[in-house]
Amino acid sequence: MTPQAVVFDIGNVLIEWQPERFYDRVIGAPRRRRMFDALDLHGMNDRIDRGENFTAVVRDFAAANPGWRAEIEMWHDRWIELAAPEIDRSVRLLRALRGAGVPVFALSNFGIKTFAIGAARYPFLGEFDRRYISGHMGVIKPDPEIYGMVEADCGVPAAALLFADDRADNIAAAEARGWRTHLFEGPQGWADRLVREGLLDRAEAA
Repeated sequence: MTPQAVVFDIGNVLIEWQPERFYDRVIGAPRRRRMFDALDLHGMNDRIDRGENFTAVVRDFAAANPGWRAEIEMWHDRWIELAAPEIDRSVRLLRALRGAGVPVFALSNFGIKTFAIGAARYPFLGEFDRRYISGHMGVIKPDPEIYGMVEADCGVPAAALLFADDRADNIAAAEARGWRTHLFEGPQGWADRLVREGLLDRAEAA
């Protein structure tokens, strides 16, 4: 069966999401390692992705950790530098699928405000047929509930969804529901998978 819709994660599939790289550049790798060892910054970000207020979460976390206040506040004030750059080949694949008439959805752990910031910078985030953004849904991957919410809304059978994500735990959760999956390790492998599935030809996937 050829997939009826393709589902893209966003972070590290369409846009690089590497906060550690940003901090290595700004404060140096040794200090960044100390900060990430001392603080659960990704746990802080999970709260944002579940729909909590972006500014309040970061400011409160900074106030609770005054020794790292300036660095934590960069997560808010310079967030778009953490979510950069776009992965050009993946964006081309998204547009090629749409050009071929394949429905394309987004399923991403993303805050309400941070998604709005990202969409202002990256116009392709407005090109999906459907967008499933965790901050608006109140649940994050890999919770099975979020996959069920996608199924209920889009009306496409689980076995007819092809999902690309860079995290093995998110892929495993989708597979448990019967989704077809691709662990994203780079755009070439994703392009090859789309060709094998009969969704694009070689020229379209170039």
